[in-house]
Amino acid sequence: MAIQRGRFASLYPLTPLSSHHVTDDMPKRWRIASCDPLNISALERAAGIPAVVAQLLLSRGIRDPEVARQFLDPKLSGLREPAELPGTKEAAKLVYAAVRANQQITIYGDYDADGMTATAILLRCLRLLGANVDFYVPHRIDEGYSLNADALRKLADRGTQLIVTVDCGVASVAEAQVAKELGLTLIVTDHHQTADTLPAAAAIVHPGLPGTDYPFAGLCGAAVAFKLAWAICQCASDGKKVTDRLRTFLLQAVGLAAIGTVCDVVPLVDENRILVRYGLDSLKAEPTVGLAALMRKTQLDKKPFLECEDIGFTIGPRLNAAGRLGQADIAIELLTTDSQQRADTIAQYIDELNSQRQSQDRSIMLAASKQVKALGDLENSPALVLASHEWHAGIIGIVAGRLAEKHHRPVVLIAEDPLGVKPGIGSARSVPGFNLHEALAECGHLLESHGGHAAAAGLRIKSANLDAFRDAFCQVAREKIDPNDAGAELRIDAEASLQMLTRQTVEQIDRLAPFGNGNSRPVLCASEVRLSGKPKRMGATGHHLSMTFDQHGVKMRAVAFGGGDWEEELASIDGPLSIAFRPVINRYRGRVSVEIHLDDWRVEG
Repeated sequence: MAIQRGRFASLYPLTPLSSHHVTDDMPKRWRIASCDPLNISALERAAGIPAVVAQLLLSRGIRDPEVARQFLDPKLSGLREPAELPGTKEAAKLVYAAVRANQQITIYGDYDADGMTATAILLRCLRLLGANVDFYVPHRIDEGYSLNADALRKLADRGTQLIVTVDCGVASVAEAQVAKELGLTLIVTDHHQTADTLPAAAAIVHPGLPGTDYPFAGLCGAAVAFKLAWAICQCASDGKKVTDRLRTFLLQAVGLAAIGTVCDVVPLVDENRILVRYGLDSLKAEPTVGLAALMRKTQLDKKPFLECEDIGFTIGPRLNAAGRLGQADIAIELLTTDSQQRADTIAQYIDELNSQRQSQDRSIMLAASKQVKALGDLENSPALVLASHEWHAGIIGIVAGRLAEKHHRPVVLIAEDPLGVKPGIGSARSVPGFNLHEALAECGHLLESHGGHAAAAGLRIKSANLDAFRDAFCQVAREKIDPNDAGAELRIDAEASLQMLTRQTVEQIDRLAPFGNGNSRPVLCASEVRLSGKPKRMGATGHHLSMTFDQHGVKMRAVAFGGGDWEEELASIDGPLSIAFRPVINRYRGRVSVEIHLDDWRVEG
């Protein structure tokens, strides 16, 4: 039986007085996909798939039966040959020649999970080939993102001859010139937006390189590094077919690339979907020594199989915690060590760093929320620019993202220098339809530096310019954001009753996995639902909420991650609700059951 649209309108009516968003500006708009039952039946027959899967594919714009089959059953052989990726063939030849000549090679990485996994992929590859190789990651606070001249001089002084960047470098035009003057050979591998001028590098590996036609520009830094490692392995094997030893390495590298892909929130379509599907299997079946230790520490080793959420909410945050707190080197060591004892020690340490990061995260969120409340008339603030001398520059990006989602407007958080000597460091997060990169460029005369893309960006600013920047940035937001588009929108795939959510149905829905950006876990909605008992906070900090819903005698457990603040309001409601949720299979200690993850709710009537 297909999940079909019922009595809901295509745009769910907004009723602010009955909305649960008491701390937000306005409730989310529920926009429900409309599918013709005839189209569902046609795709069901042509592709040989269940009706529920056909409907969910149609809501994602997939109508062709062959495309549907490829989407549901991606093959590892579907990855394009590395030689097709612009710059890879040339870069691989240069790197392999440097390996054979015993030149000193440095992998120049980045401090986020994508950059760390990209660094680890090339480092493991070159070590396997007997290369004279090390790595360098700039300090997040002291040096900032990408290449810098001081680091290049330091590397040249210690004997580096070839530098291979990962997840950075394509916009480092001036720094590439410095490398050239120092006599360094520079190879750039990146996936970020290119500048008007490309760096003068010996080779540039980039899926969206201007003047080229690679069919998929959505690869992350780790995926680009994986393609280069694959090409280097082919060079070392004298052909496209690599040796068994290198093939084993590449299968492990797919797991590392999957971590980078999920953590960098690139769309889980095309090659990314293949990398993550098989990368999850690789992480479970044959993880590196360090990742195996981290999974034991977090008890992921006890799961029968891994999901994207395990990377996004468990592995990724711990790697990123090291980078955010200025210790990316230790996370890269975890990903590359072959010592069981060392791996266990680092896994324990990184887990503690993550707890420290979470504590600082909560502190900054509380302080920032107080600043928002002090503004008073939030409705007339098209953007939020908040600052404090007490905030950690490595953590503010997480909080900026949460505030942007909560208040449905662009947010800039600035960690000011406690001594007032150095420029403050800012992280910005946006909302759909507002390009942060362009907005910061318009305010560039007030900033020491800025960079990033449409959804996320960073900046440096002197305290004396803070008020002027706040006014200018808010003015840009006022001009660019249409008031009619303000507020968050929740896209819903279909309406379904709780009775329809059998284990078989949800397992069919799970065929659309891996879920993530560009392929979200399906969101369904149901009406005439009541709470059965009182909701209860859960988790070490009480940040989440557990409850049971009842719809016409069918009861189902629900969890609202991050919904702990809904406890009192939900507990006070005695009438029916409409709920928006994601159905999941919960496997716990051998018990398998269907539960729902609550995204939003409305009071009916």
